[in-house]
Amino acid sequence: MEEFEQGANKFARQLDNFELQTLLSEPEDPNDAILTIHPGAGGTESMDWASMLMRMYLRWAEKNGFETDTIDFQAGDEAGVKSATIEIKGDYAYGYLKGESGVHRLVRISPFDANKRRHTSFCSIFVFPEVQEDIEIDINPDDLRIDTYRASGAGGQHVNKVSSAVRITHEPSGIVVQCQSERSQIKNKESAMKVLKARLYQLEKEKEEKKKQELESTKKKIEWGSQIRSYVFQPYRLVKDLRSDYESSNVDAVMDGDLFPFINAYLASQKSD
Repeated sequence: MEEFEQGANKFARQLDNFELQTLLSEPEDPNDAILTIHPGAGGTESMDWASMLMRMYLRWAEKNGFETDTIDFQAGDEAGVKSATIEIKGDYAYGYLKGESGVHRLVRISPFDANKRRHTSFCSIFVFPEVQEDIEIDINPDDLRIDTYRASGAGGQHVNKVSSAVRITHEPSGIVVQCQSERSQIKNKESAMKVLKARLYQLEKEKEEKKKQELESTKKKIEWGSQIRSYVFQPYRLVKDLRSDYESSNVDAVMDGDLFPFINAYLASQKSD
């Protein structure tokens, strides 16, 4: 009986995924995804929230058979994450995750506040499609400034004693990418160039679709009023997407990667517009 239930659940999941893919019609939807995480103002509170979101997306990927690679990770001074870039590999990774771009708001009793007061934290998520090899992105080497530095871990401890981490600045666009996940400077440079290529492709796509202004405002305003989803831990427990109005009171499941109901609701709302 248990095997039958597991088989039925697996079939239902496959059916849900099939229905989801019918909502994914953009050329980039089948691609791998590059997901970036940046905490808003608020110091340790926001950086801790960034680490919680990072775990949520890694758990979602793990549960659904996607491979992940942490391209860049900057640990917070006391706790959490200053910034992180994750590559998520698998069919329709970008299509599923593109709706996660925006500001995510957390309300909870702060574990860092001795007076146990309620705090609100913000974090910005942005998702790019990884560019396929057959798409031409012309990058002039003269437009790049490449800096190397020592990769460092939590607490400022050096991962190694050589300058293996790489930061690339594309001066015409102002885009800055960095990678310190590998001990090899060459591999870090390759990963950073992959992220730069994806971001330049996305920038060109935005220009063509005349949506750059809207997209930039989403990226810059990590604050009240610009969030796409709210996660409330106290005084009640609820996660609500402010675009599709989908909500769930099972906060623990959401934070453990149960995101497909939100993804499905968002994609369906976009299709009906």
